[in-house]
Amino acid sequence: MKKTVVLYPGLSVSHFVPMLQLADALLEAGYAVTVALIDPSLKGDIALAAVIDRVSCSKPSVVFHKLPRIQDPPTIVHDENFIVRYSELVARHHGHLHDLLVSMAPGSIHCLIVDMMSIEVLDVTDKLGIPVFAFFPMNASVLAVSVQLVSSTRAEGQPAGFEEEGDTPQIFYGVPPLPPSHLSDKLLGNPGSEAKKVRLNMMRRIQETKGILANTFVSLEARAVKALGDPRWFPTMPPLYCVGPLVAGYSEATERHECMKWLDEQPDHSVVFLCFGSVGTGNHSEAQLKEIAAGLERSGHRFLWVVRAPSHDDLEKPSDPCADPDLDALLPEGFLGRANSRGRVVKLWAPQVEVLHHRATGAFVTHCGWNSVLEGITAGVPMLCWPLYAEQKMNKVFMVEEYGVGVEMVGWQQGLVTVEEVEAKVRLVMESEKGEQLRAQVMAHKEAADMAWKDGGSSRAAFGKFLVDVHAGPGASTPLNY
Repeated sequence: MKKTVVLYPGLSVSHFVPMLQLADALLEAGYAVTVALIDPSLKGDIALAAVIDRVSCSKPSVVFHKLPRIQDPPTIVHDENFIVRYSELVARHHGHLHDLLVSMAPGSIHCLIVDMMSIEVLDVTDKLGIPVFAFFPMNASVLAVSVQLVSSTRAEGQPAGFEEEGDTPQIFYGVPPLPPSHLSDKLLGNPGSEAKKVRLNMMRRIQETKGILANTFVSLEARAVKALGDPRWFPTMPPLYCVGPLVAGYSEATERHECMKWLDEQPDHSVVFLCFGSVGTGNHSEAQLKEIAAGLERSGHRFLWVVRAPSHDDLEKPSDPCADPDLDALLPEGFLGRANSRGRVVKLWAPQVEVLHHRATGAFVTHCGWNSVLEGITAGVPMLCWPLYAEQKMNKVFMVEEYGVGVEMVGWQQGLVTVEEVEAKVRLVMESEKGEQLRAQVMAHKEAADMAWKDGGSSRAAFGKFLVDVHAGPGASTPLNY
């Protein structure tokens, strides 16, 4: 009888996709894989439902088990209490998850890998004696900062010293100094709120697992990985397994997106690609869209730009991802006609991974979501960093100051990146010596990423160590991080 690894992914595309990349490695290692799923319709996430359907069809050897629907689920909206309602939704499925685990053949479950946002599942697995490993879909640097924030948070819910320091960069072990304005407001904001309590508890309970699998690779984040293995600074940190980059692959579809045909006609490394994630692409005002358009036009460079309808005033409340944008109304008068000879504006969606890997793509304007960052690195494309919210602000610092793969689009903190800034930074990356240095650095990281999962690579070794540790049982793991 094959041992089974149960995956319990989070309810977002950015959490689900990288975890499911692990399924292939587990199957290759001889394990059966079962994916326990909360019905994505309970969260109202159409995009996630479509991704789940596509992935489940592409992985016939993986068992996908949708847990029974609960009655009167909490309404999930992206406001300051999102994490509270999300945690309630997960908790109300504990009974169904328990029943699934109990129904499986006795002794068949090797371990359960749970998304970081569903970590309260420990209440179920501890009673059943099933070893649990946390899946952290972000980078080791964010993990290091988050754990240090949790350990320094006082009873009233505010990290010590922050209110006296303004926006003075704070020192964290293992990462560059970070100003409080760049730290995730999900961990800093609203001291004493229920949402903050849930997030702090999430980061504490992650450290109760048998280990943490992170979507990164050692050479990219050597300083943070080394820090997380230092018991002087992280005395309760379980083993960390750096098993990235876990990014979606791409293939030549029978019917290619029209933008790919246009890219085929462009010179090598000549196109600036602008895309701000599944949520973030809608998070620009009409005024900001006009500034971007004018900046691209003035730069003189070719571009491929994914545009969605403008968002609400609150960046934490994403616009309808399916709303059809009126490009003629949103963009400067005559822009589409003038730019048609050297640019394309695509509504709603483009195949990001395919675009980034195309020979014509020369730069990537990104919201700094971690999946997008890894996709940029694995494609060897330098990035222009335009964070919007949450940990994206921290990622920007790491990308610019630690990894050396991008430059900052100044103005995002003030709510408007000007036409002059768009033009200047596009020219810098596409024309200057600094741009060539960025390209060389990101290519070096690309080569390291390509090696990470090959025989002898760091991520394959980390995955092998994870399998050894879970097979050996409690107390067998070494404190070394991989």
